Amino acid sequence: MTTGTVGRPAGRPVLTLLLLASASALLALSFLLIGNEAGEGDTRRFDMQLLLSAQALRVAHPGVANVMRDFSGLGSTGVITLFTVLTVGYLVMLSRRRTALLVAISVLSGTALVSMFKLAFGRVRPDAAYADFTVAGLSFPSGHASMSAIVFLTLGALVASTRRRRAERLFILATAALMAVLVGVSRGVLGVHWATDILGGWAFGAAWAALWLLLDRWWGSVPGGRAAIDDRPCPLAAGLTDARGSGSAPT
Repeated sequence: MTTGTVGRPAGRPVLTLLLLASASALLALSFLLIGNEAGEGDTRRFDMQLLLSAQALRVAHPGVANVMRDFSGLGSTGVITLFTVLTVGYLVMLSRRRTALLVAISVLSGTALVSMFKLAFGRVRPDAAYADFTVAGLSFPSGHASMSAIVFLTLGALVASTRRRRAERLFILATAALMAVLVGVSRGVLGVHWATDILGGWAFGAAWAALWLLLDRWWGSVPGGRAAIDDRPCPLAAGLTDARGSGSAPT
């Protein structure tokens, strides 16, 4: 069988690009559908039920709010900025300037788009009576959920790309996804966002991360545009194609 570098199939970079493009498109479509349904009020009952459940949970277990505030802090502007700056600096130190530039642009542009979407959808937050604390600003999509998905999924993919064992790559990606999930869930439990704000934020953030990872892989596939350290497939796509190549069924 024809193989590329490090014994991997030569056609795998193309599959990587197709998977990332498909994931980005589907997630972006999901974001628009959620935003449309929420804007028309079709999700009102669903959102209200979860909001009341979150309030009841905080009343029954006061300690939950403290834990959720800690998780919420992982998606704060300060923490997201710190993660981004450290990552960009580290990539520059490794001479991966192209990837460092794309990470910086993805986070900055993602932040700007979240603000634009909030203005475009104009959705108000849940009433302060249902929230653990008062937060100013518009509601859809959740900025915490969006930015944590963009940053943690992107960083997770970059870190996972340095590992060769599929189990390690999947564990790193799962950890990154879990961090994004915890941030989003915390915003719902604290009552500062509707549930669909968080779902929309996850969809947008994951779509935006996949889009920039796609750009990074495409740029790296251009003749002369790939550094030796970047000559690895996307970890998620590699995990999927490894499973297909071995004939094992997905679990």
